Amino acid sequence: MREYVQERKGAARAGTADDESAVLAKIAAMSAPDRTMAERLHAIVKASAPGLSSRLWYGMPAYAKDGKVVCFFQDAQKFKTRYATLGFSDKASLDEGHMWPTAFALKELTAADEARISVLVKKAVAE
Repeated sequence: MREYVQERKGAARAGTADDESAVLAKIAAMSAPDRTMAERLHAIVKASAPGLSSRLWYGMPAYAKDGKVVCFFQDAQKFKTRYATLGFSDKASLDEGHMWPTAFALKELTAADEARISVLVKKAVAE
């Protein structure tokens, strides 16, 4: 919660280079293999949806459209879980019928996983 309070205090400068720097610093502070996955995810999101801005969200690297978080990365260490998580908020356009996944467990990233993530991110920001 402390991280969230700090993020809210800095919300007025949303979408700035400071936000990108904060995300990159948060990723750099992660332990391996989460750091490696977060670096790859950051690159995939930026390449797949260049219009998304980077920011911290509850202390996690996140990517927002028009100030609203679309997706985020939760490292395994954050909540001492056995896997990292790539999550999508309700702002993501991933709807498929009456039920669809909004979070994915990650133990490692393969080329096929990276391709699937790219497709999901593109779909998430589609109008």
